[in-house]
Amino acid sequence: MTSKGTESEHPSVTLFRQYLRICTVQPKPDYGAAIAFLEERALLMGLSCQNVEVAPGYVVTVLTWPGTNSALPSILLNSHTDVVPVFKEQWSHDPFEAFKDPEGYIYARGTQDMKSVSIQYLEAVRRLKGAGHRFPRTIHMTFVPDEEVGGHKGMELFVKRPEFQALRAGFTLDEGAWDVEKTGHYSSHCSPGVRVTSTGKPGHGSRFIEDTAVEKLHKVMSSILAFREKEKQRLQANPHLKEGAVTSVNLTKLEGGVAYNVVPAAMSASFDIRVAPDVDLKAFEEQLQSWCREAGEGVTFEFAQKWTEPRMTCTDDSDPWWAAFSGVCKDMNLTLEPEIFPAATDSRYIRAVGIPALGFSPMNQTPVLLHDHNERLHEAVFLRGIDIYTRLLSALASVPALPSEN
Repeated sequence: MTSKGTESEHPSVTLFRQYLRICTVQPKPDYGAAIAFLEERALLMGLSCQNVEVAPGYVVTVLTWPGTNSALPSILLNSHTDVVPVFKEQWSHDPFEAFKDPEGYIYARGTQDMKSVSIQYLEAVRRLKGAGHRFPRTIHMTFVPDEEVGGHKGMELFVKRPEFQALRAGFTLDEGAWDVEKTGHYSSHCSPGVRVTSTGKPGHGSRFIEDTAVEKLHKVMSSILAFREKEKQRLQANPHLKEGAVTSVNLTKLEGGVAYNVVPAAMSASFDIRVAPDVDLKAFEEQLQSWCREAGEGVTFEFAQKWTEPRMTCTDDSDPWWAAFSGVCKDMNLTLEPEIFPAATDSRYIRAVGIPALGFSPMNQTPVLLHDHNERLHEAVFLRGIDIYTRLLSALASVPALPSEN
């Protein structure tokens, strides 16, 4: 891929880089600057703009392009405004400069996750609206906070509010795969954080103390990590399985102890567990309880976020939404492989209230660098994404009334 000089930079790329320079990094995102940016875009594009404060300081911005038939449920294009933290010393360029190298790669936090998609939505709508197109279904674009830390002060609250109900969403697009141009996500992992706490006898570090917190915690960790290895082997043994089809487990935090020579009375281990949608959640919770009991007295666990039953969006050719989505991909020679998203996005909250949602981020020929150092995206890949969304929006917003909508 090659790139032209900055003097002839595509206006959409310039806009993208402008948005990337807004520092919405956790844990202290500048949401105000992002909202001001979106309000300005709405004004320039002739779209209505609504700001909904779902929690103090947490605002969902909604941009709306009305359709010709307000009786039809709308198309919802969702994206989040926050990005994950960075280690600046590990980056070759300032992660909020939006530096573009001579090859056309743009370096910035959010290039892949997911400010590119936000601007692709905006530019696809601008392109269609500017060309005089009108569609039966209204298109809403939601820009939500807090997704990178669970969405508890973002989409989780927004779907419960009357402002969300008023959108009358019939179908949703959200973020999806990054590395290939062939994947559409129709569900996602249930992703509770699990914290296991073990209590035991304390004492001096020079003694062989029985029934220590560390020994019992080690037993639970061994059980959970053995399960992890089993799932890993199951994935590796079956070339037809995708990551989203198995349950992933990672030990992410160990806590406890006060001094080198003191055996602690309590220790804890935190796990990031991404449960596959076909797993019986009650049975899995009982398995966690069993592992804790087997380790001994005084071993318990708690959820950082209690899981909910995941829902799946239909990807059958008979489904009008899927037919419209996959039809465009076929016309554009994009090979689709529907799969379960191995992580979790705000789509889980949308699906939970009964609205179908597909995760899709068109970023082919791109190294997967979300949440990583030197996150980047080539401008040509970004621009192609606008072309794809332009076609997708035309098709989705033109889906005739479904039998369930009459």
